[in-house]
Amino acid sequence: MCKNRFIYFVLIIIVIILGLSSRIFAELLPYIIAKYSGDILWALMVYLVFRFFFIRKSSKFIFLLSLIISYIVEISQLYHTEFIDSIRNTFIGRLVLGQGFLWSDLVCYLFGICMGLFIDRVIIKTNKKIL
Repeated sequence: MCKNRFIYFVLIIIVIILGLSSRIFAELLPYIIAKYSGDILWALMVYLVFRFFFIRKSSKFIFLLSLIISYIVEISQLYHTEFIDSIRNTFIGRLVLGQGFLWSDLVCYLFGICMGLFIDRVIIKTNKKIL
């Protein structure tokens, strides 16, 4: 289990670096990758973070939790007050809470979380073979 946690931690760091890079170097990437990869990677990171903290829970539980939280964050972008918008105007606030609701983000989140589930299954399968 400790080995799995370390693997998830490394994956989280890699996904964060890729996600930030997709925003920083967006002009160098093909349009479709620049437009959607950040949201896909954000959702993948959410899945991996929940998997890291809830290592003993089923992958189905982590999938549903990640999807619900991601969708709540996206839907919360429809809510605007001076306080919440001031948080969203910070770098970290923009990364965590986003800025504006987009239907396409919901699809990206589903895709990213499905990627997390796939990665999770590969890690579990690989570790069972090693043990």
